[in-house]
Amino acid sequence: MSETQNMTVPFVLASASPRRVDLLAQIGVTPDQIIPADIDETPLKDESPVQLARRLALLKAQEIFKTHPDSCVLAADTVVCVGRRVLGKPQDDADAKRMLEMLSGRRHKVIGGLCVLGPDGKQVLKTITTAVIFKRLERSEIEAYVKSGEGQGKAGAYAIQGRAGAFVRRLNGSYSNVVGLSLFETANALKAFGA
Repeated sequence: MSETQNMTVPFVLASASPRRVDLLAQIGVTPDQIIPADIDETPLKDESPVQLARRLALLKAQEIFKTHPDSCVLAADTVVCVGRRVLGKPQDDADAKRMLEMLSGRRHKVIGGLCVLGPDGKQVLKTITTAVIFKRLERSEIEAYVKSGEGQGKAGAYAIQGRAGAFVRRLNGSYSNVVGLSLFETANALKAFGA
């Protein structure tokens, strides 16, 4: 944690995402360690996007907490969906184009799963939903965006904090949730652990 924090135990971020590190820095929080969790992120049969986001955040936190039981562990997951259809990270450029074509001119949801586990058995588990509406995208815009590579490794094949910000007609909910971590919910969750 940063010097301004009062947490009495080490703080571990269970994520490889540099975006989450940057977002935590915005609220003055610096992890003592960053340890990505290696779990199977395949959706279960009939699992809703909200259930998926919750389950993955919890599994990631539990995975790291096993080896760091004296720490406060924060894990998060981001699920992009159109209806019940989950758009994961694109496999390749063709997959990214398919996702962006699906999002073009439509409303979709970004569901953030957030889990914090502490050594006293305390647990915070939440989901945060943000509705995002994309403008209708020209084929040339989709091709140029995919060619930029910015959407690779991102749920839904786009990064709102980058060039794709120009695709967003309207957003209802937490912007930072779409980037990768709801700062309001995270700050409140960490308060329960002495931060």
